[in-house]
Amino acid sequence: MALPKQHEETAPDFTHYAAEVLPQIDGEGKTVRIIAGSLFGKASPVKTLSPLFYADAALDSGASFLLNNDYDERGIYLLEGDVDIHGQRFEPGRLLVFSSGDEITIKAVSAARFVVFGGEPLDGPRHVWWNFVSSSRERIEQAKSDWQSGRFAPVPGDPEFIPLPE
Repeated sequence: MALPKQHEETAPDFTHYAAEVLPQIDGEGKTVRIIAGSLFGKASPVKTLSPLFYADAALDSGASFLLNNDYDERGIYLLEGDVDIHGQRFEPGRLLVFSSGDEITIKAVSAARFVVFGGEPLDGPRHVWWNFVSSSRERIEQAKSDWQSGRFAPVPGDPEFIPLPE
């Protein structure tokens, strides 16, 4: 995940969170598990470094999900089932990005599942190359050199080294 510039050089970190500690909202034909950030007044314990939300949503056929405009950037990735948004039907495998300011009602045409995510805009553009993300192209070049030279600490318990892509 791209980080705000002030946190770009933060040391890598991994913490496992069991599903049962993540907030879940049930009712009206929907189940929403908040994986990271805040949504519908509930907050995940997952540590984040910017205002965002990421959730797994499942809707029964005919149920609706109101995606309010609390965040400027919002989208969904449809995993299962068809949904209707403002009279337009979408099928699985679609990534939908919404305009800021609009409240979006996602209605399940059939039982549906999607991830919903968003947050505040980053403080400038980011560059992405393979597993590296930075606001600086020079920093990505340095990371490529560091990776090739073995200056990254190995992943604990994983002896495999994956070379840089060509």
